[in-house]
Amino acid sequence: MKKNGSSKFIVITGPTASGKTQLSVALAEILNSEIISADSRQIYKYLDIGTAKPDPEEMKKVKHHLISILEPDQYFSAGEYQKMARKCLKEIFLKGEIPIVAGGSGLYISALVEGVFEGDYKDDAVRAQFKEIERERGSAHLFRILEKMDPETAMKIHSNDSKRIIRALEVCTISGRKMSDLTREKTKKCNYSPVYFGLLWERRELYNRINIRVEKMVEKGLFQEVRRILKMGFSPDLNSLDSVGYKEVLRYFNGELSEREAVELIKQNTRRYAKKQMIWFRKNPEIKWLPADSSVSFTKIAEKIAEEFIQK
Repeated sequence: MKKNGSSKFIVITGPTASGKTQLSVALAEILNSEIISADSRQIYKYLDIGTAKPDPEEMKKVKHHLISILEPDQYFSAGEYQKMARKCLKEIFLKGEIPIVAGGSGLYISALVEGVFEGDYKDDAVRAQFKEIERERGSAHLFRILEKMDPETAMKIHSNDSKRIIRALEVCTISGRKMSDLTREKTKKCNYSPVYFGLLWERRELYNRINIRVEKMVEKGLFQEVRRILKMGFSPDLNSLDSVGYKEVLRYFNGELSEREAVELIKQNTRRYAKKQMIWFRKNPEIKWLPADSSVSFTKIAEKIAEEFIQK
């Protein structure tokens, strides 16, 4: 199924373990299209089990973009993602197909659709001052400062995301203007229009899916995967490894946790991450949430999405 001349693409998003991969693959098969990953960790090679990448069979069924294209020690930003993902969108549209963006990285999806602020407002001394304030009084205090300086930007950032809070405060301090105003002036929106869909699970069921998935990751060899990456010479301090699943295993290797404690902590941190993701996604009123439960049929939901999208 194709829709030549369309300027709209589909975004399948939602919290971790909600079934985005299965749904997007089923949808891509129906539409005879391709998937662009919007996952900030699946972009790295060798980080397979811990990032829940599509399995070989799913990759064989449908062409995926922006998965396993970087070494774990390569720097990658939301701005670079925006450029690559927009290029993929254009190429898929030129084939007369409907692109499907699938992933749970709200920042990457926002970068793709809304653009990324890349203003040259940087000052190590200013940034160091805010980091010192964070050490002394915490990220919540910084967030309150940002709410007063630029409430619009503060609404788009989680109160615990100190990295982005400090960056916003740095820009406001150096420029003397609100980052939200500068962003509107300097970012370029995507030429194509997204149509958002997400799978909505009852919290208890989603958390159960998370717990089961973590156990399966361990069975598949998550601990061995991390050991392999380290044996390849990659530093445990890499940003790519500073993510749920990997950082807990590294703590086990350092003797800080038992294996069972590491597994339970992965479950706990993954549940917390899912909660943060939902806080982010609820800020987007354009997402159409589709109810899901233990009897979910991803194929049937995909058919419903395809029919609704074609009618738009």
